[in-house]
Amino acid sequence: MKKSFYAVLAAIFVIAVGAYYYFTFPSINIHEPMFWGVLLLIFLTLTVFFAVRSLRGMLKNHGFHVRDVKGFPILAKIFLALSALVLILYIGGSIAGSTVFRARAYASLLSVKEYEFSEDIEETNQVTDIALMDTESARKFGRRKIGSLSDVVSQYEVEDDYTQISIQGHPMKVSSLKYASFFKWWNNRSNGIPGYVKVNPVNSEAEYVALEKGMKYVPSGYFNYNLQRHVQLTYPTKIISGYHFEIDDEGKPFYICPTMKPRVGLFGGMDVNGVIICNPVDGACSYYPVNEIPAWVDCVYEGKLLTQKYDWFGTFSGGFLNSIIGQKGCKITTDDFGYKIIGDDVWAYTGVTSVNGDQSNIGFVLMNQRTSEAKYYKVSGAEEHSAMESAQGAVQEKRYEASFPSLINVSGQPTYIMVLKDSAGLVKMYAMVNVEQYNIVATAASQTEVFSKYRKMIADGGEVKSDEESWSKKTVTVESVQFVESEDGTVVYVKDTEHGVYKQAFQDNEDLIRISAGDVITVYYEQITEDTNEIHPLRKFEFSAESASMPPEEMD
Repeated sequence: MKKSFYAVLAAIFVIAVGAYYYFTFPSINIHEPMFWGVLLLIFLTLTVFFAVRSLRGMLKNHGFHVRDVKGFPILAKIFLALSALVLILYIGGSIAGSTVFRARAYASLLSVKEYEFSEDIEETNQVTDIALMDTESARKFGRRKIGSLSDVVSQYEVEDDYTQISIQGHPMKVSSLKYASFFKWWNNRSNGIPGYVKVNPVNSEAEYVALEKGMKYVPSGYFNYNLQRHVQLTYPTKIISGYHFEIDDEGKPFYICPTMKPRVGLFGGMDVNGVIICNPVDGACSYYPVNEIPAWVDCVYEGKLLTQKYDWFGTFSGGFLNSIIGQKGCKITTDDFGYKIIGDDVWAYTGVTSVNGDQSNIGFVLMNQRTSEAKYYKVSGAEEHSAMESAQGAVQEKRYEASFPSLINVSGQPTYIMVLKDSAGLVKMYAMVNVEQYNIVATAASQTEVFSKYRKMIADGGEVKSDEESWSKKTVTVESVQFVESEDGTVVYVKDTEHGVYKQAFQDNEDLIRISAGDVITVYYEQITEDTNEIHPLRKFEFSAESASMPPEEMD
């Protein structure tokens, strides 16, 4: 009876351990803290299992005392000793990797070289290599695209996680679809996920790409078709730090799973040592060390890891005590980052500020997401959120929200560029803010206009004119009116009889539909190029009495 009882307990224990491993799939690696926790739990459970008879007798007689351990069976003593050893090794490993003792080792994890901004960053005339759209806006565009596909939207949704990649030197955000629920996975598991979404963060266009064969191994799958479980069980000893969706140069989908290794002590300074690339169609996985990763893979080092490594560099280069007491030369990244395409690589960009947390930057850092190469530019000025507030303030009557800005070089001047979005997340305007003088703000409905206005401000010595000074007033006779579709929406061009051209976004002034050839109108405008003027966004044009299109109420 007793033997069968212990046999049942042993079977339950083995099944419980197996079930735990299957559903949580921890890495079997001494550098994974969770591994030590599981090991400690197993050894303590085995200690109790083999000492159950002794423990029962102790509790029945006089309760448990430490000295009673001597009476434990030999196997119980062995597993108790192993439990103590695991605890000691874990604590020792944690101390060995502590920033208190290994501060400079943390600082050395990222090699940072300083460059001259105006020399290293090419001047920009039009942004085609920067993801001006943030991830939240990309999600909205992706959802709208899928919402228009009736055969897809009923069974699938778009993953919230978008990966910033480079396609032929141009930025692109990509995300896979996911099963809408467990039952929809069950009904569609044999076919898999039918496609993915691409969102162009420059022109705000979204595209759904249908696949010949569906993706079966995905994050929203269950049991053996769950991506994380499949990859971890394929490589049980690898420490896998998340996963993200990418496509190769031919548009084929893959999941990139970075693997980690501590660089400081037993657990500290986790850094990428390779990637596992999983084909979600058939589940085939391949491991690549850092120096052998295929060229089409863009995100090896995630932006959060790179900013963490820079914070270690900026904080601990002078040692641990200096990071606490003197803080001489200590600096950290700001609380967000953007992306820029250089060559065919994606670089994470963020500002650098002092540890005192003031509202200004002392520089900027670009970090390569493929190689972790880091470039620092010593440029003092406004931090990103101050620039965003300046841009929003320039069009405060519209209540637009600024995206996180990117840094560009305009006529040798470090400049923030960003988009301004409405409450629906649609891009309505572009804004440029001078880093060193963030009261210099230019806004316009298109990139061409905003660049022109900003350059004019710089040419004027940074003088920001008042509204009355910068806008002119003129009465003209309309020769023609044209409505032109552009990537920024419908733009209305009004040409007068003196060959002057005035333009405005139709969404900003729907009264433009009332203008006809022969009308005499008074316009408030600002010259943006040699041949084109921009109509004031708030001060509407006025009809003269002789205009045929003048509304009846204005004739009275």
